Amino acid sequence: MPFDPSQAPIVFGEVLFDCFPDAEVLGGAPFNVAWHLAAFGAGPLFVSRAGEDELGRRIESAMRTRGMTTAGLQRDAVHATGSVQVTLADGEPSYDIVADRAYDFIDADALPASADGALLYHGTLALRGAESASALEQLKTRTDAVFLDVNLRDPWWSREAVIAELDGARWVKLNADELAQLAPAGDGPESRAAALIERHGLDHAYVTLGAEGAFALTADGQRGQIRPAGSVEVVDAVGAGDGFASVLILGLLRDWPLDRTLARAQDVASAIVGRRGATVADDTFYTDFVRTWNGA
Repeated sequence: MPFDPSQAPIVFGEVLFDCFPDAEVLGGAPFNVAWHLAAFGAGPLFVSRAGEDELGRRIESAMRTRGMTTAGLQRDAVHATGSVQVTLADGEPSYDIVADRAYDFIDADALPASADGALLYHGTLALRGAESASALEQLKTRTDAVFLDVNLRDPWWSREAVIAELDGARWVKLNADELAQLAPAGDGPESRAAALIERHGLDHAYVTLGAEGAFALTADGQRGQIRPAGSVEVVDAVGAGDGFASVLILGLLRDWPLDRTLARAQDVASAIVGRRGATVADDTFYTDFVRTWNGA
């Protein structure tokens, strides 16, 4: 169905806890994106699956506290809630994204009703599970407005599978390393992004460049680029890309010009890295941005 920006966006994919030796931190890129969209007033439908366990109960409680609907959060009595085991050796972290977790088994038969033409966001990690991949394909039959957020995590991805997802997407966000792995050869990131758009029939490609900011290209030849304003104090870089993606989605839903969308996305990402954690519980963090955007 054609894109209908008046419909609430759908966010599909993993929700999990990063389990450190001394703490458990709620996250997962799609969950983070849905959290930000909810806080900005976009009312997303988050589609995922959590275990019938304590971590699953904490996810549902957090969503209700944020004011998010739990209509798309399936519960699983067999598989545990998603987790990433984080270990530290000489101060350096290593990660084990635990397999066969609830978000790998999102049930297509239990998907909630959603509006035709809604923007559908998804990443790549949740596609490692055949059941979840099938559920996503069912959601895709309802819309042609698919936003793919590439997030390559070894060993949980294959080039063939990600290329297939690019063929079904309208917009893609990825970082420079991911672009180099997925795009046709080119003289640099911009030529690779242009080739990616042409090969897969994309409307937009958004490419993040870490501390250098980001750029975007469109199928009709628009180009935008943004860099962080001044020096940015980095407390925790985890989740900055998710905040960036959430504002890109707002720009598509609200028809903001490309340069304005990029600038607002960069401002939010820069603010997130100055805080601990990928999501923010303080409502004023979001309302301050909204007031600025509205010229208040």
